[in-house]
Amino acid sequence: MKRMTLKQYAVKHKLSLFNVVKMVKNGQLQSETVEENGKEVTYVLPNEAKGTQTSADSKQTEPALSDDEMKKLLLSLQDEVSRLRHEVDTLKMGMGLK
Repeated sequence: MKRMTLKQYAVKHKLSLFNVVKMVKNGQLQSETVEENGKEVTYVLPNEAKGTQTSADSKQTEPALSDDEMKKLLLSLQDEVSRLRHEVDTLKMGMGLK
């Protein structure tokens, strides 16, 4: 069973420590408290989280493009870069910088 401290969980999921403590107290995260060296340490059991979503999990990804679509996109971007370079060169020549 993999477990991590509250702070480790907060850093991994880009949450504040306060929010992680609230989630544990509300029962949104499974946890266990262990006494180590005379101190009580609370560990989060991340594999058993009850459907919590971090901001990274809730983002939707774009659909994957096929090879042909990728090639067309690459060619159009190369054309755009070429056109913009030509415009920049023309502006530089007009200003006497080149």
